[in-house]
Amino acid sequence: MMHSVPPRPSLITHSADFLREALLRGEWQEVLPSERTLCTRLRISRPTLRAVLAQLEREGLIGAVVNKRRHILTVPATRAKSVSSRVIALLTPVPQQAMPPFVLFWVDALRELLAEAGYQLEVHASAHCFAAKPAGGLKKLTQRAPAAVWVMFRSNAVMQRWFAEQQLPAVIAGSCADGVELPSVDLDYRATCRHAATMLMQKGHRRIALLLPDSAHGGDADSAQGFREAFARCDAEPCIVQHHETAEQVIDSLNEALKRKPALTAFLVARSIHTLTVVTHLLRLGHKLPQDFAVVSRDDDAFLDHVVPKVTRYSADAAKFAKRLARLVLELAQTGHTSMKPVRLMPDLRRGETV
Repeated sequence: MMHSVPPRPSLITHSADFLREALLRGEWQEVLPSERTLCTRLRISRPTLRAVLAQLEREGLIGAVVNKRRHILTVPATRAKSVSSRVIALLTPVPQQAMPPFVLFWVDALRELLAEAGYQLEVHASAHCFAAKPAGGLKKLTQRAPAAVWVMFRSNAVMQRWFAEQQLPAVIAGSCADGVELPSVDLDYRATCRHAATMLMQKGHRRIALLLPDSAHGGDADSAQGFREAFARCDAEPCIVQHHETAEQVIDSLNEALKRKPALTAFLVARSIHTLTVVTHLLRLGHKLPQDFAVVSRDDDAFLDHVVPKVTRYSADAAKFAKRLARLVLELAQTGHTSMKPVRLMPDLRRGETV
C-alpha cells in the first residue's frame, strides 16, 4: 500500500511565508521595498512576486498598489512578537562571483541544507562591515535585515567582538580571534601546515618558506603557528613571507624571498590562487619543479587539476564543511545556544609532482 507524500510548498507559498513573517516581525515600516528589491532578495521573477503580493493583499497584510508602492497595513504587536525569523544571513566582504570555488561550493550546499529545514539563506556582501571601524555599518545592516543567525565569512577580530558584545547570534565560517568566544567551523590549518612542513623536511628540505597573506584571519594565524611548530625539534629556522593579496604583490614578495641566503628550497603557499601565481612565476623564471623548488598548496580548488606539473596540495570536502556549519547554525537558530568548542576539519593530502 502506497502512502501519500505531502506536497512540497510551491515557490509562491514559500515566498509568501517568508514575506509574511518579515511583515509580522516589523522588518519594514509603512511601505514595502520596490518590486525589484524584493525580487532580488527572494530570487524570484516579477510575475511570481506579484502573485505573492496579491495573496498577502487578500490576507489584509498589505494594501493595493498606489504610485507603484504598497503600504503595509497595521499588524497586531502580539502576532509580531510570536514570529521568529526564518532567515540565515551570510556576511561576506566580497560578492559571490568573487568567492573562491571551494567557498561557492559550501555556500550552495549550506543554502540547500537550510532550505530543507525551512530557512532561507541571504548573502550580504558589504565591504563597509569589514572596515577597521565596522560598528556603524554592522548596526545599520543588522537592523535593516534582521536574521535568526549571522554567518560570517572572512571576518576580522573587530567584527567578531561586536557581534559577541551585542549578543547577536552568530557563527564564524572560519576561526575566532583571540579572546572571542563564538561557535566556529574551519579547516584545521594549524595541523595542515605543521604536516606540510614536516613532510618537506622529511624530503630533505631545511629552508622552507610559508607564503601567507598579511590578513587578520584566524585561519592564517593558525597556519603560521602550525608551521613554526614543525621546526621546534630541528636545527632549521621557519621563514614566513607575508604579502598583500594581488598577483603583483605575491610576485614581489616571492622575488624578495628568492634573494634570501641561504637559498630557499621549498614553498608552502596559503590560498590556491596564490599557489597558481607562485608556480607560474617560478616556471617563468626558468626554474624546474620540484628539482629547483618544491611547492605545496595549503588549499585546493578545481582549477589546480589543470596545472602542469600537478600541484601537491591539501583538499577539503565542501559538502562536509557545509554540513557541520549548518548543524551549528540550525541549533543556534532553533534553541538560542550551541557549543562554543571550535569545529576543525582536517583536509586530505593530494600528492602531486611539485614535491
